[in-house]
Amino acid sequence: MNRQKRVAAIHDISCFGRCSLTVALPIISAAGIECSVIPTALLSTHTGGIDGYTFLDLTDEIMPIVRHWQSLNLGFDAVYTGYLGSFKQLDIVSQVFELIGQGKALKIVDPVMADNGVLYKSFPENFPEGMRGLCSKADIIIPNITEAVLMLNEPYMEGPYSVTYIESLLKKLSEIGAGKVVLTGVHFDQKQLGTATYDRDTGKIGYSFAEWIEGYYHGTGDVFGSAFVAAYLKGFPLDEASAEAVRYTVGSIARTKAAGTDIRFGVDFESGLGELAARLVR
Repeated sequence: MNRQKRVAAIHDISCFGRCSLTVALPIISAAGIECSVIPTALLSTHTGGIDGYTFLDLTDEIMPIVRHWQSLNLGFDAVYTGYLGSFKQLDIVSQVFELIGQGKALKIVDPVMADNGVLYKSFPENFPEGMRGLCSKADIIIPNITEAVLMLNEPYMEGPYSVTYIESLLKKLSEIGAGKVVLTGVHFDQKQLGTATYDRDTGKIGYSFAEWIEGYYHGTGDVFGSAFVAAYLKGFPLDEASAEAVRYTVGSIARTKAAGTDIRFGVDFESGLGELAARLVR
């Protein structure tokens, strides 16, 4: 029997609203991968479209957790980061990479900070520069188009995009440092939406698309990122892992739209966990 793999997920946690750790933990676990967590903040709900939420900064707890893990000689196959709310957290996670991400552990960064051409209001204008620094230490990065151009200091362009433009972004992103890039929000028309992947070592570029479902559904980036991490650690190549994550994310959106539930509360990823787990068996 193969040894069970272990991931350290470094994200915030919302007590209600499906995003960040409440998404990463069940999705990665469903794939048969042990998911250990480092919560960077505790919120009563997620922040997308919901007012009055509570917030507790857990920055000062990150390193004590890591030091305790070190005392237990815990090993990890990957360190997976999502939303990081400050320059201090970026610096600390860089240290975490050195402390528990050494050796064979993959460092996977989802540079959560912007969407639809706009940097999140909670971040200063120079935050993308700090995130670029963290991405330079990663093995795999998972930016959307907005996050990509912000880190590259390029103007944001509305799609549809050209193949030339997307492949130029992929190669420029890999020059930041990460040898593998998964770019989300890629579309060449108004019918399909998906991802582009690039492996600098092999030069291989791949695409994965699904039917475009109208609407803005909160937490889908975390659903995609977590499903990608699960598939990749189960042995799927970069492009195939991205394709599995696209399929799972779009299915979660489709179920939510069909049910007519409040889209602020996230998507129904739970109902697809069994199917995802079955598809990731290798």
